[in-house]
Amino acid sequence: MAVAERFGTRWPPSRFFVAVLLVLLTDGGAAWKRAEGLSMGINYGQIADNLPSPARVSYLVRSMQVSKVKLYDADPYVLSAFVDTDVEFVVGIGNENVSAMVEPAAARAWVERHVQPYLPGTRITCITVGNEVFKGNDSALKASLLPAMQSVYQALTAVGLQGRVNVSTAHSLDIMGSTYPPSAGAFGPDAVPYLQPLLAFLSAARSPFLINCYPYFAYKADPGNVPLEYVLFQPDAAGVTDAGTGLRYDNMLYAQVDSVYAAIQKLGHTDVDVKVSETGWPSRGDPDEAGATPEYARTYIGNLLQRIEMGQGTPMRPSAPVDVYVFALFNENLKPGPASERNYGLLYPDGTPVYDVGLRGYLPPMDYSQGTREAVRFFAFISFVAIASITLSLSS
Repeated sequence: MAVAERFGTRWPPSRFFVAVLLVLLTDGGAAWKRAEGLSMGINYGQIADNLPSPARVSYLVRSMQVSKVKLYDADPYVLSAFVDTDVEFVVGIGNENVSAMVEPAAARAWVERHVQPYLPGTRITCITVGNEVFKGNDSALKASLLPAMQSVYQALTAVGLQGRVNVSTAHSLDIMGSTYPPSAGAFGPDAVPYLQPLLAFLSAARSPFLINCYPYFAYKADPGNVPLEYVLFQPDAAGVTDAGTGLRYDNMLYAQVDSVYAAIQKLGHTDVDVKVSETGWPSRGDPDEAGATPEYARTYIGNLLQRIEMGQGTPMRPSAPVDVYVFALFNENLKPGPASERNYGLLYPDGTPVYDVGLRGYLPPMDYSQGTREAVRFFAFISFVAIASITLSLSS
Protein backbone atom coordinates (compact mmCIF):
# COMPACT_ATOMS: atom_id res chain seq x y z
CA MET A 1 0.00 0.00 0.00
CA ALA A 2 1.38 3.42 -0.90
CA VAL A 3 2.24 5.75 1.97
CA ALA A 4 -0.16 8.36 0.61
CA GLU A 5 -3.01 5.81 0.69
CA ARG A 6 -2.28 4.29 4.09
CA PHE A 7 -5.16 6.03 5.84
CA GLY A 8 -7.69 5.42 3.12
CA THR A 9 -7.42 8.84 1.47
CA ARG A 10 -5.25 9.49 -1.54
CA TRP A 11 -3.17 12.62 -0.99
CA PRO A 12 -2.51 15.02 -3.85
CA PRO A 13 1.17 14.72 -4.86
CA SER A 14 1.97 18.24 -3.72
CA ARG A 15 0.59 17.62 -0.25
CA PHE A 16 2.41 14.29 0.02
CA PHE A 17 5.78 15.86 -0.74
CA VAL A 18 5.19 18.71 1.67
CA ALA A 19 4.84 16.01 4.34
CA VAL A 20 8.07 14.38 3.16
CA LEU A 21 9.82 17.75 3.34
CA LEU A 22 8.75 18.24 6.93
CA VAL A 23 10.19 14.85 7.83
CA LEU A 24 13.45 15.49 6.01
CA LEU A 25 14.03 18.94 7.45
CA THR A 26 13.13 18.20 11.06
CA ASP A 27 16.00 17.62 13.46
CA GLY A 28 15.61 14.16 14.95
CA GLY A 29 16.80 15.53 18.27
CA ALA A 30 13.38 17.06 18.94
CA ALA A 31 11.77 13.64 18.71
CA TRP A 32 14.39 12.19 21.02
CA LYS A 33 13.71 14.89 23.58
CA ARG A 34 10.07 13.85 23.64
CA ALA A 35 10.89 10.17 23.93
CA GLU A 36 11.25 8.71 27.37
CA GLY A 37 14.88 7.78 27.89
CA LEU A 38 16.12 4.75 29.73
CA SER A 39 16.55 5.34 33.43
CA MET A 40 20.03 3.82 33.29
CA GLY A 41 23.15 5.91 33.03
CA ILE A 42 26.31 5.02 31.17
CA ASN A 43 29.99 5.81 31.71
CA TYR A 44 31.62 7.43 28.68
CA GLY A 45 35.33 6.80 29.08
CA GLN A 46 37.77 7.97 26.43
CA ILE A 47 41.08 6.20 27.13
CA ALA A 48 41.37 5.10 23.52
CA ASP A 49 42.68 6.29 20.17
CA ASN A 50 39.91 4.92 17.96
CA LEU A 51 36.67 6.37 19.33
CA PRO A 52 34.15 8.28 17.22
CA SER A 53 33.82 12.03 17.59
CA PRO A 54 31.66 13.40 20.41
CA ALA A 55 29.18 14.74 17.84
CA ARG A 56 28.64 11.22 16.49
CA VAL A 57 28.49 9.80 20.02
CA SER A 58 25.79 12.32 20.89
CA TYR A 59 23.67 10.98 18.05
CA LEU A 60 24.41 7.40 19.11
CA VAL A 61 23.55 7.87 22.79
CA ARG A 62 20.30 9.65 21.99
CA SER A 63 19.28 6.98 19.48
CA MET A 64 19.82 4.43 22.27
CA GLN A 65 17.53 6.60 24.45
CA VAL A 66 20.07 6.59 27.27
CA SER A 67 19.15 9.47 29.56
CA LYS A 68 22.29 9.89 31.71
CA VAL A 69 26.01 10.03 30.91
CA LYS A 70 28.95 10.12 33.30
CA LEU A 71 32.31 11.55 32.26
CA TYR A 72 35.66 11.35 34.03
CA ASP A 73 36.49 14.91 33.03
CA ALA A 74 34.59 17.89 31.63
CA ASP A 75 35.45 17.47 27.95
CA PRO A 76 34.21 20.66 26.21
CA TYR A 77 33.68 18.83 22.91
CA VAL A 78 31.41 16.29 24.58
CA LEU A 79 29.46 18.89 26.55
CA SER A 80 29.01 21.01 23.42
CA ALA A 81 27.85 17.99 21.42
CA PHE A 82 25.02 17.34 23.87
CA VAL A 83 23.57 20.86 23.98
CA ASP A 84 19.73 20.84 23.96
CA THR A 85 19.50 17.05 24.18
CA ASP A 86 18.07 16.64 27.73
CA VAL A 87 20.75 14.03 28.51
CA GLU A 88 21.90 14.47 32.12
CA PHE A 89 25.63 14.71 32.73
CA VAL A 90 27.99 13.92 35.57
CA VAL A 91 31.33 15.64 34.95
CA GLY A 92 34.53 14.92 36.81
CA ILE A 93 37.63 16.51 38.27
CA GLY A 94 40.51 14.04 37.98
CA ASN A 95 42.59 12.93 40.96
CA GLU A 96 45.53 14.89 39.59
CA ASN A 97 43.57 18.14 40.03
CA VAL A 98 41.93 17.49 43.41
CA SER A 99 44.61 19.16 45.51
CA ALA A 100 44.44 22.32 43.41
CA MET A 101 40.69 22.56 44.01
CA VAL A 102 41.29 23.13 47.73
CA GLU A 103 42.02 26.74 46.82
CA PRO A 104 38.64 28.53 46.46
CA ALA A 105 39.84 30.68 43.57
CA ALA A 106 40.92 27.60 41.61
CA ALA A 107 37.58 25.87 42.26
CA ARG A 108 35.69 28.99 41.19
CA ALA A 109 37.75 29.22 38.00
CA TRP A 110 37.10 25.55 37.22
CA VAL A 111 33.33 25.93 37.65
CA GLU A 112 33.28 29.09 35.57
CA ARG A 113 35.22 27.40 32.78
CA HIS A 114 33.87 23.84 32.75
CA VAL A 115 30.31 24.06 34.05
CA GLN A 116 28.72 27.50 33.93
CA PRO A 117 29.16 28.12 30.15
CA TYR A 118 27.30 24.92 29.24
CA LEU A 119 24.23 25.48 31.40
CA PRO A 120 21.35 25.30 30.83
CA GLY A 121 21.89 23.92 27.31
CA THR A 122 23.77 20.85 28.55
CA ARG A 123 22.18 19.34 31.65
CA ILE A 124 25.11 19.04 34.04
CA THR A 125 23.66 17.73 37.32
CA CYS A 126 26.69 16.53 39.28
CA ILE A 127 30.43 17.08 39.66
CA THR A 128 32.60 14.24 40.96
CA VAL A 129 35.75 15.43 42.70
CA GLY A 130 38.25 12.59 42.30
CA ASN A 131 37.64 8.92 41.65
CA GLU A 132 38.33 6.10 44.13
CA VAL A 133 40.63 8.37 46.12
CA PHE A 134 40.62 6.17 49.24
CA LYS A 135 41.70 3.09 47.29
CA GLY A 136 45.26 4.36 47.00
CA ASN A 137 47.97 5.23 49.49
CA ASP A 138 48.26 8.95 48.77
CA SER A 139 47.55 10.44 52.20
CA ALA A 140 47.87 14.02 50.91
CA LEU A 141 45.26 13.33 48.24
CA LYS A 142 42.92 11.78 50.79
CA ALA A 143 43.30 14.77 53.10
CA SER A 144 42.60 17.17 50.20
CA LEU A 145 39.42 15.49 49.00
CA LEU A 146 36.82 16.97 51.36
CA PRO A 147 38.27 20.52 51.33
CA ALA A 148 38.27 20.33 47.52
CA MET A 149 34.64 19.20 47.47
CA GLN A 150 33.71 22.04 49.81
CA SER A 151 35.49 24.59 47.62
CA VAL A 152 33.71 23.34 44.49
CA TYR A 153 30.37 23.50 46.30
CA GLN A 154 31.10 27.05 47.45
CA ALA A 155 32.00 27.97 43.86
CA LEU A 156 28.67 26.61 42.65
CA THR A 157 26.90 28.60 45.35
CA ALA A 158 28.72 31.76 44.32
CA VAL A 159 27.39 31.49 40.76
CA GLY A 160 23.88 30.45 41.83
CA LEU A 161 24.09 26.77 40.89
CA GLN A 162 23.70 25.17 44.32
CA GLY A 163 20.77 22.78 44.28
CA ARG A 164 21.04 22.40 40.51
CA VAL A 165 24.48 20.75 40.43
CA ASN A 166 25.53 18.28 43.13
CA VAL A 167 29.07 17.67 44.36
CA SER A 168 30.22 14.16 45.25
CA THR A 169 33.06 11.67 44.72
CA ALA A 170 33.04 8.06 43.55
CA HIS A 171 34.36 5.33 45.85
CA SER A 172 35.68 1.84 45.28
CA LEU A 173 34.00 -0.94 47.25
CA ASP A 174 37.45 -1.44 48.76
CA ILE A 175 36.52 1.22 51.34
CA MET A 176 34.33 -1.42 52.98
CA GLY A 177 35.70 -3.40 55.91
CA SER A 178 32.67 -5.72 55.83
CA THR A 179 29.93 -6.34 53.27
CA TYR A 180 28.40 -9.63 54.46
CA PRO A 181 25.74 -9.93 55.53
CA PRO A 182 24.53 -6.59 54.18
CA SER A 183 23.18 -5.46 57.56
CA ALA A 184 26.71 -5.87 58.97
CA GLY A 185 28.17 -3.57 56.32
CA ALA A 186 30.85 -1.29 57.74
CA PHE A 187 33.54 0.94 56.35
CA GLY A 188 37.15 -0.04 56.90
CA PRO A 189 38.74 1.56 59.95
CA ASP A 190 41.30 3.43 57.84
CA ALA A 191 38.52 5.06 55.78
CA VAL A 192 36.22 6.08 58.65
CA PRO A 193 38.15 9.22 59.71
CA TYR A 194 37.75 10.55 56.16
CA LEU A 195 34.22 9.32 55.51
CA GLN A 196 32.65 10.61 58.72
CA PRO A 197 33.05 14.31 57.81
CA LEU A 198 32.52 13.58 54.12
CA LEU A 199 29.10 12.09 54.89
CA ALA A 200 28.23 15.14 56.96
CA PHE A 201 29.03 17.27 53.90
CA LEU A 202 26.94 15.09 51.56
CA SER A 203 24.03 15.21 54.00
CA ALA A 204 24.15 19.01 54.29
CA ALA A 205 24.57 19.47 50.52
CA ARG A 206 21.88 16.85 49.73
CA SER A 207 24.33 15.04 47.48
CA PRO A 208 24.53 11.29 46.83
CA PHE A 209 27.15 8.79 47.96
CA LEU A 210 28.64 7.22 44.81
CA ILE A 211 29.96 3.67 44.87
CA ASN A 212 31.60 1.57 42.14
CA CYS A 213 30.28 -2.00 42.54
CA TYR A 214 31.56 -4.93 40.50
CA PRO A 215 30.20 -8.35 41.46
CA TYR A 216 32.51 -9.61 38.70
CA PHE A 217 35.51 -8.93 40.95
CA ALA A 218 34.10 -11.21 43.65
CA TYR A 219 33.51 -13.99 41.13
CA LYS A 220 36.91 -13.54 39.51
CA ALA A 221 38.65 -13.78 42.88
CA ASP A 222 36.88 -16.98 43.97
CA PRO A 223 34.94 -18.63 41.12
CA GLY A 224 34.77 -21.93 42.95
CA ASN A 225 32.80 -20.54 45.87
CA VAL A 226 30.90 -17.52 44.52
CA PRO A 227 27.72 -18.75 42.79
CA LEU A 228 27.64 -17.53 39.20
CA GLU A 229 23.83 -17.35 39.20
CA TYR A 230 23.95 -14.99 42.18
CA VAL A 231 26.32 -12.51 40.57
CA LEU A 232 24.53 -12.63 37.19
CA PHE A 233 21.01 -11.83 38.49
CA GLN A 234 19.81 -15.23 37.31
CA PRO A 235 16.19 -16.01 38.32
CA ASP A 236 17.20 -19.46 39.56
CA ALA A 237 19.82 -18.08 41.97
CA ALA A 238 19.48 -19.56 45.45
CA GLY A 239 20.40 -16.20 46.94
CA VAL A 240 21.18 -15.47 50.56
CA THR A 241 19.14 -14.39 53.57
CA ASP A 242 20.50 -11.74 55.89
CA ALA A 243 20.16 -13.22 59.37
CA GLY A 244 20.25 -9.75 60.89
CA THR A 245 17.21 -8.44 59.02
CA GLY A 246 15.53 -11.50 57.51
CA LEU A 247 15.81 -9.85 54.07
CA ARG A 248 16.51 -12.14 51.12
CA TYR A 249 18.97 -11.17 48.38
CA ASP A 250 18.80 -12.82 44.97
CA ASN A 251 21.80 -10.96 43.53
CA MET A 252 25.13 -9.67 44.78
CA LEU A 253 24.86 -6.09 43.48
CA TYR A 254 21.87 -5.28 45.68
CA ALA A 255 23.60 -6.89 48.64
CA GLN A 256 26.66 -4.70 48.05
CA VAL A 257 24.54 -1.54 47.80
CA ASP A 258 22.69 -2.36 51.02
CA SER A 259 25.95 -3.05 52.82
CA VAL A 260 26.97 0.53 51.94
CA TYR A 261 23.65 1.84 53.25
CA ALA A 262 24.26 -0.07 56.49
CA ALA A 263 27.78 1.36 56.80
CA ILE A 264 26.49 4.90 56.25
CA GLN A 265 23.81 4.37 58.87
CA LYS A 266 26.44 3.18 61.37
CA LEU A 267 28.09 6.59 61.01
CA GLY A 268 24.83 8.30 61.88
CA HIS A 269 23.25 9.12 58.51
CA THR A 270 19.98 7.88 57.04
CA ASP A 271 19.45 10.78 54.64
CA VAL A 272 22.22 10.10 52.11
CA ASP A 273 21.24 8.23 48.94
CA VAL A 274 23.57 5.62 47.46
CA LYS A 275 24.04 5.55 43.69
CA VAL A 276 26.01 2.98 41.71
CA SER A 277 28.44 5.11 39.74
CA GLU A 278 30.00 2.11 37.98
CA THR A 279 29.09 -1.51 37.42
CA GLY A 280 29.79 -3.80 34.52
CA TRP A 281 31.18 -7.10 33.29
CA PRO A 282 34.08 -7.62 30.87
CA SER A 283 33.44 -9.50 27.64
CA ARG A 284 37.06 -10.64 27.39
CA GLY A 285 40.03 -11.06 29.71
CA ASP A 286 43.35 -12.73 30.27
CA PRO A 287 43.48 -16.52 30.75
CA ASP A 288 43.48 -16.12 34.53
CA GLU A 289 40.42 -13.84 34.54
CA ALA A 290 37.58 -16.23 35.19
CA GLY A 291 34.19 -15.36 33.77
CA ALA A 292 35.30 -12.65 31.35
CA THR A 293 33.20 -13.79 28.38
CA PRO A 294 30.63 -12.18 26.07
CA GLU A 295 27.99 -14.64 27.30
CA TYR A 296 28.38 -13.71 30.96
CA ALA A 297 28.66 -9.99 30.13
CA ARG A 298 25.45 -10.17 28.11
CA THR A 299 23.68 -11.99 30.93
CA TYR A 300 24.83 -9.57 33.63
CA ILE A 301 24.03 -6.37 31.73
CA GLY A 302 20.83 -7.75 30.21
CA ASN A 303 19.44 -8.85 33.56
CA LEU A 304 20.55 -5.60 35.18
CA LEU A 305 18.71 -3.57 32.53
CA GLN A 306 15.56 -5.59 33.20
CA ARG A 307 15.81 -4.75 36.90
CA ILE A 308 16.32 -1.07 36.09
CA GLU A 309 13.29 -1.01 33.80
CA MET A 310 11.22 -2.59 36.57
CA GLY A 311 12.21 0.28 38.86
CA GLN A 312 13.40 -2.13 41.53
CA GLY A 313 14.84 -1.02 44.82
CA THR A 314 17.11 -3.07 47.06
CA PRO A 315 15.61 -5.19 49.86
CA MET A 316 16.67 -2.53 52.38
CA ARG A 317 15.26 0.34 50.27
CA PRO A 318 12.51 -1.30 48.17
CA SER A 319 10.70 1.92 47.31
CA ALA A 320 13.82 3.69 45.96
CA PRO A 321 14.79 2.45 42.46
CA VAL A 322 18.49 1.69 42.22
CA ASP A 323 20.29 4.43 40.28
CA VAL A 324 22.95 2.78 38.12
CA TYR A 325 25.63 3.93 35.67
CA VAL A 326 26.80 1.02 33.52
CA PHE A 327 30.49 0.78 32.72
CA ALA A 328 31.06 1.44 29.87
CA LEU A 329 29.84 2.79 26.54
CA PHE A 330 32.88 1.70 24.49
CA ASN A 331 35.79 -0.69 24.77
CA GLU A 332 38.85 1.47 25.50
CA ASN A 333 41.97 0.11 23.84
CA LEU A 334 44.53 2.22 25.74
CA LYS A 335 43.52 1.39 29.29
CA PRO A 336 46.36 -0.17 31.27
CA GLY A 337 46.11 -3.35 33.28
CA PRO A 338 44.72 -6.80 32.45
CA ALA A 339 42.83 -7.44 29.22
CA SER A 340 39.48 -7.15 30.99
CA GLU A 341 40.12 -3.42 31.57
CA ARG A 342 39.93 -2.85 27.82
CA ASN A 343 36.78 -4.90 27.32
CA TYR A 344 33.98 -3.52 29.49
CA GLY A 345 32.26 -1.68 26.65
CA LEU A 346 28.75 -2.33 25.43
CA LEU A 347 29.93 -1.21 21.99
CA TYR A 348 32.95 -1.41 19.76
CA PRO A 349 34.31 1.97 18.58
CA ASP A 350 32.44 1.56 15.28
CA GLY A 351 29.13 1.52 17.16
CA THR A 352 28.39 -2.17 16.74
CA PRO A 353 27.39 -4.09 19.89
CA VAL A 354 29.94 -6.29 21.63
CA TYR A 355 26.95 -8.45 22.64
CA ASP A 356 23.21 -8.04 22.26
CA VAL A 357 21.21 -6.75 25.23
CA GLY A 358 18.50 -5.10 23.19
CA LEU A 359 19.95 -1.58 23.13
CA ARG A 360 19.55 -0.27 19.61
CA GLY A 361 21.54 2.72 18.51
CA TYR A 362 22.87 4.33 15.36
CA LEU A 363 26.34 5.81 14.89
CA PRO A 364 26.36 8.18 11.89
CA PRO A 365 29.03 7.36 9.31
CA MET A 366 30.02 11.04 9.13
CA ASP A 367 30.77 13.76 11.65
CA TYR A 368 27.30 14.74 12.81
CA SER A 369 28.13 18.35 13.58
CA GLN A 370 25.92 21.42 13.24
CA GLY A 371 27.48 22.07 9.85
CA THR A 372 26.70 18.53 8.74
CA ARG A 373 23.09 18.84 9.86
CA GLU A 374 22.72 22.06 7.86
CA ALA A 375 24.28 20.40 4.81
CA VAL A 376 21.94 17.42 5.10
CA ARG A 377 18.95 19.76 5.32
CA PHE A 378 20.15 21.72 2.29
CA PHE A 379 20.58 18.65 0.10
CA ALA A 380 17.26 17.28 1.37
CA PHE A 381 15.61 20.50 0.25
CA ILE A 382 17.26 20.37 -3.20
CA SER A 383 16.18 16.75 -3.58
CA PHE A 384 12.65 17.62 -2.54
CA VAL A 385 12.41 20.44 -5.08
CA ALA A 386 13.63 18.18 -7.88
CA ILE A 387 11.28 15.33 -7.00
CA ALA A 388 8.34 17.65 -6.43
CA SER A 389 8.89 19.34 -9.80
CA ILE A 390 8.87 16.00 -11.59
CA THR A 391 5.80 14.82 -9.72
CA LEU A 392 3.84 18.00 -10.33
CA SER A 393 4.69 17.93 -14.02
CA LEU A 394 3.48 14.34 -14.28
CA SER A 395 0.25 15.11 -12.45
CA SER A 396 -0.61 18.18 -14.55
